[in-house]
Amino acid sequence: MGPLMLDLAGHELSEEEKDILDHPLVGGIILTRCNFYNLEQLRELITQTRASARNTLLIGIEQEGGTGQVLKVGLSPLPPLSSLFRCAEGQLDNACHLAYQAGWLTAAELLALDIDLSFGPVLDILGPSPLVAGRAFHSKSQQVIEMAASYAKGMHEAGMKTVGKHFPGLGYVQDAEKRVDPRPLAEIRHHDLRVFQAMQQQNLLDAVMVAHVQYPAVDKLLACYSRRWLRDILRKELDFDGVVFSGNLSASVSNTREFAEKARLALDAGCDMVLVCGNRDGAIAVLDALPSSYQASERLNTLRKSDAPSLSALRTKTLWQTANSAMESLHAG
Repeated sequence: MGPLMLDLAGHELSEEEKDILDHPLVGGIILTRCNFYNLEQLRELITQTRASARNTLLIGIEQEGGTGQVLKVGLSPLPPLSSLFRCAEGQLDNACHLAYQAGWLTAAELLALDIDLSFGPVLDILGPSPLVAGRAFHSKSQQVIEMAASYAKGMHEAGMKTVGKHFPGLGYVQDAEKRVDPRPLAEIRHHDLRVFQAMQQQNLLDAVMVAHVQYPAVDKLLACYSRRWLRDILRKELDFDGVVFSGNLSASVSNTREFAEKARLALDAGCDMVLVCGNRDGAIAVLDALPSSYQASERLNTLRKSDAPSLSALRTKTLWQTANSAMESLHAG
């Protein structure tokens, strides 16, 4: 499996994309809104994508709730995570049950479509960051821990691995353009890292996605390029042995010539898979620059999907019917 995850331009594969998928460095594809108009079309796109790839692919998507739900037509509605505690009327046990149902339902439906990963759960604290908004469970770390753990258990029950994001925390980045969190490490440890550590200790964290954010009190480099964050803090301090995804390099790189350098930086810092999405020229620059013999981490193979029932079979299950009904009620309310 190669170390690069790329995106696709539309509803069908182009000839250029078929050539790209045959490159030995390509190990994953992330689906976006522009790849979907109905379930039949999406199934065909995924089938063609897997058939065109030289390597076994990880196919992922950021299927969050509310406005972050990429796939909607034909699937269950998913509420924004920030609404679960409120809909549970402030009762944490009830909110955790809703989180479990949301996690299971999200994962089960995606697995039925032959999608390996939903990049979740969101482990950020609901703070002043416009990048988080309704995407996070709560503004307090303990509530985030308990609800995220329930969500992750639902994903695991469905058969999908978890990808906690955005390490080490995105909730206090107040400027979406500058992407800087000036807080001292002690404060980040006390709030944000506490969530990742708790998930890790419960064996609920199979992978993480790293934030494209600078934490100058810790390192001048963005977290996804930082050995301090990825090797010293994540691997050693938190004892994390799962997969590390970079965020989308396009979020911090605009010059095509810089993509290859940044991809190398991310891989050298400790990322197992690098995402280059929304910039085809940048993706090709990375493919051209990195040695085709580059050996990606064996950890990536642990994230591949298990066998899953079809959507029609899934909908006969009591758990699907109960979870779908709960999410429909939240959506209507």
